[in-house]
Amino acid sequence: MTQGQTHAPDAAEIERLAEAAIARMPEEFRRHLEGVVLRIDDFAEDEVLDQLGIEDPFDLSGLYSGRPIGEQSSMLSGELPAMIHLYRRPLLDEWAETGISLEELVTHVIVHEIGHHFGFSDADMHAIEDRAG
Repeated sequence: MTQGQTHAPDAAEIERLAEAAIARMPEEFRRHLEGVVLRIDDFAEDEVLDQLGIEDPFDLSGLYSGRPIGEQSSMLSGELPAMIHLYRRPLLDEWAETGISLEELVTHVIVHEIGHHFGFSDADMHAIEDRAG
């Protein structure tokens, strides 16, 4: 983010912040993220919101889709790669409402979604976030 920026960050800026958050994570976590796709969209697709029972698309800022590491197997083929979705508009809305930095917010969501990739509990995810931030 630049000083005096007068426009909302685009998907490329959100992706840059997410990649920077991942780069700050300890190596023992980063090495297990190879092949995990990072995708930035304005909102989750309607089908995703319906599956999760979410009516307001602003209520979902990130999502992990795929099998957690402990459930992956070389015997499973034809599956889509694990993916971390970040939803730009809900992130920007939360950023405006909370007043925390966009970098901090993106880091929080990225760490939470990576936690799902590892099958971690919420307590585990908070500890990782503390180390990454």
